[in-house]
Parts: sequence; C-alpha cells; structure tokens
Amino acid sequence: MKREIESVLQKWKNEKDRVPIILRGARQVGKSYIIETFGKKNFESVAIANFEFQPELVSCFESLDPKTICLKLEMLLNQRIVPEKTLLFLDEIQNCPKAIVALRYFKEKMQSLHVIAAGSLLEFALHKEDFSFPVGRVSFLYLKPLSFREFLIGLQQVRLVEWIDTVSLKQSQEEVIHQHLLNFYRQYLLIGGMPAVVKDFIEKNSFLECQHILSRVLDTYRSDFSKYTTKTQYKYLEEFFSRAPTLIGQHFKYSHINPELRSRELKIALEQLGWAGLLHRVIASSASGIPLYAHAKENKFKLLFLDLGLMNVANQINLSAMWEKSPSLINAGGLAEQFVGQELLAYADPHTNMQLFYWERDKKGAMAEVDFVIQVDHQIIPIEVKAGTTGQLRSLNQFMTEKKSSVGVRISQHPLSLHDHVLSVPFYLIGQIPRLLREI
Repeated sequence: MKREIESVLQKWKNEKDRVPIILRGARQVGKSYIIETFGKKNFESVAIANFEFQPELVSCFESLDPKTICLKLEMLLNQRIVPEKTLLFLDEIQNCPKAIVALRYFKEKMQSLHVIAAGSLLEFALHKEDFSFPVGRVSFLYLKPLSFREFLIGLQQVRLVEWIDTVSLKQSQEEVIHQHLLNFYRQYLLIGGMPAVVKDFIEKNSFLECQHILSRVLDTYRSDFSKYTTKTQYKYLEEFFSRAPTLIGQHFKYSHINPELRSRELKIALEQLGWAGLLHRVIASSASGIPLYAHAKENKFKLLFLDLGLMNVANQINLSAMWEKSPSLINAGGLAEQFVGQELLAYADPHTNMQLFYWERDKKGAMAEVDFVIQVDHQIIPIEVKAGTTGQLRSLNQFMTEKKSSVGVRISQHPLSLHDHVLSVPFYLIGQIPRLLREI
C-alpha cells in the first residue's frame, strides 16, 4: 500500500549532504514494509540486517568503522553492499546500540552509502543513562498508522482522493459525495489504520477477519512488555494497557486505571507505553501564545490510543455487529475524538514527533474546553469535535472571544462550510485543514 512518507524518502535519496535515517514508530505500523518497498523500487539491491532475527549480526559493530562493518555484513548476509547502488537497512536497531552510534560514522566516512534504520522499541535504548546518541549525524522520521487519505488510496478510491485534495469553499458541496465519504469514514472508524488490517479488509471485506488480526496485534504488544520492564512493573503495564482504551477523550487521572495501584508506578507505565508508541498524551495548554508547549500544563492531559481499530477490539466491540446494526450510528464521542487526534498526528510533518494540545479554562462557574488547539503558520486554531450533526459550540466561541481568534474549526458530519468565522470541516477533510484555512 502506498504511504505518503515514500515521497520524503525519495527526496532523501537524492540529497547530496545526506545523513542516515532512523524511522521510528510503534510495532506493526509498517516501518519494515515501507523501507523494503522503497529500497526495491529505488536501488539495485537492499541489504537487510535484522538484529532481532539475526542477533549474530551485532558482532559486526564491534568496530565503528563503516568499511569494516560492511565487510563483515557482506560475509554474514552473503551479499554485496555497494555505495549508491545498495540500501543498507538496519532493522530493530534498538537490539544493537553500537549500530546506532555507528550511524554517525556512516555520515562522516561513507556518506555515499544510503543507510536507513528502524526500531519499534528504540526509545528504551535512547533513554538509557549511559547511551550517547550521535546528535546532528542522524535524521529521524516518524511513521503512524495509515491516515484516512492513505486508507482511501488503499481502497483505490483515486477520484475521491483527488476531490479531497482540491475541494474548496468556493464550490458547491454535492450531498451524494459527502454521504459516500462519510460511509468510508465509518468503515475506518471500525477497522482503523494498521496496515495489515487495512490490507486484509481490502482483500476480504470482512470486519470479522479484521477483528482477528487486531486481536493478534494487541497480543503482540502485550508480549513485548517483558522486553522493556521488570517483573514487578509488568502488572502495572498490563493494567494500564487494558484500561487506557476505555478512557480516550477523558481528563486523565491515575485512579481511573486502578485506585488501588500506586500512581508513581502507573506514571512509569504510562511513560513506557508512550515510548512504545502505544499511547499519546494530549496536554492541556492555556494557548496564550506560540509555541503551544510553552503554555502547557504537563499534569493535565487526555489520552489517545495508537489506533482506532485496536481501541475498538481492546474495548471488546464487535465490529461486524456494530456495522450491521446501524452504520450511521458508528460515531460515539470517544471514537470521533480518537479519530481526529489520530488524523492530526498522521498528517503532521514526519520529521517531527508532533505533540497535541487541548484548551481548558478551569474557572468556577465558567468551565470551558476545546478538544484540540493546533498551530497553522503563525496562528493558534481551536478545534471542536462533534460526533454527530448537532451540538453547541459554546467553548469554541468562548476561546475565539478570549483569544481574539479570527477563525475556529468544527469537525463533524456537516459538509464543508464557513459561517460566523467557524470553518465546518467534515471528518474526511481533516488533512486539508491547513489548506482550507489559508484559503479563507
């Protein structure tokens, strides 16, 4: 399946002052697949060193000299590694910390060789106290689950994607196209954007089969817990991972996980699940200026799960029954907020690990909250999410009045429109928000 990050990799390939890339992201989001696919399309050969499946390859990095490393890899992989013609792919690089350190020397002494690394649990290696990262000699890229746009491309809905990319407030909105896209949106709400799941859905069109794959992915994540925690901490990870999907979109309190467990241990569990890419914090910000993180309240946050489909299965939602019962009702508030957050992350610059924020005013008798606040160019944009087609915009209007915002965004099932300085964006156009804001 086509991923947007391919164009970023293509640009990197042609750069003269190139540095090695580390592709980061949770397990099963398609890192290995996209690198191998990119390599086969653009190079004569791809040399894959997977430190998880071939731990003996770790010995190749006893020396940090790129030429020595490549000579050893050639013998163990039985494959030539030729600069400009071979892509060297170091997979699950967190299992070989010396390989991470060696990346700087590929930049300094063997820049003509294209090197990409990937690691699902890389954060755990990077956060070790004795680890020295080659700052300035390596570039990071972040990969998320498939966006809704990539989902449509996978379903070969090329004309719909073209329409999404060019739709404008200046043109009339056809109701039949709007409803058609909302139908695809509801499908995505159920199965999410994990590549293996979307691929299976494309081939079999079965929600039941998707559910089985999603269950296996969740089991894979649980089996990883033992790789990055102690036996004592394991129970906290398991408890947090099991409860978190039920808390999406809510103001988080550690007591929501389990009031009998110590918050200090649960805080460690949250940090570790964040490092693994399974949970993402949406942090409160007063949004009093740019950058948003300068006005963040770190102790106040909400949670996002890695993926909608995984969240559904973790919450024991029967996807097939939910679809057959009434597709138009598949839009509960928690699902909608997860979708919007997931989309905002998916369309972010892949060179940055985007942090999401929301706005909260905590005054007695004057509570207000806006689901997300984002920065577009030099403006702070408030975003309110409405699961259905109805709902007041009191908090959004209060934000716009207090902050003197020229425009706010409502994301809902309404067609694209602009009224009273509020841009109404249907769920399927989230990726177009920056373009549409610039248009007005």
